[in-house]
Parts: sequence; C-alpha cells; structure tokens
Amino acid sequence: MSQVKITLIKSATHRLPKQRKIVKELGLGRVNSSVVLPNNEATRGAIFHIAHLIEVEEVK
Repeated sequence: MSQVKITLIKSATHRLPKQRKIVKELGLGRVNSSVVLPNNEATRGAIFHIAHLIEVEEVK
C-alpha cells in the first residue's frame, strides 16, 4: 500500500475546532512538522478537510 507524507504549512490556530482536532489527530504539531501515513480512505478524508493547511506528497 502506498503512503503519503503530510506537512503542516499553515498554523491551525484560529481555525475551526474540527480542523484543529484533525491536525492534532494526524500527529501534526507545529508548522513544518511532517508525518507519513498510509494512503487509505480515512487519511484521504482528513486531508480533504484541512487541504488548505497542508502539503501532501506521495511516498514510495
């Protein structure tokens, strides 16, 4: 299964509580922090909600 690298580009402060919760649950803390997660439906759904705050790359 492929994986995606998610990097937080913009701060989650002053965003909707749902968006802040998603950022925290993905394991992103500070700006420029990154995580590698499996590319599945749950991850894609979370990415969709906070797409304006993150940068996504596919990892092999």
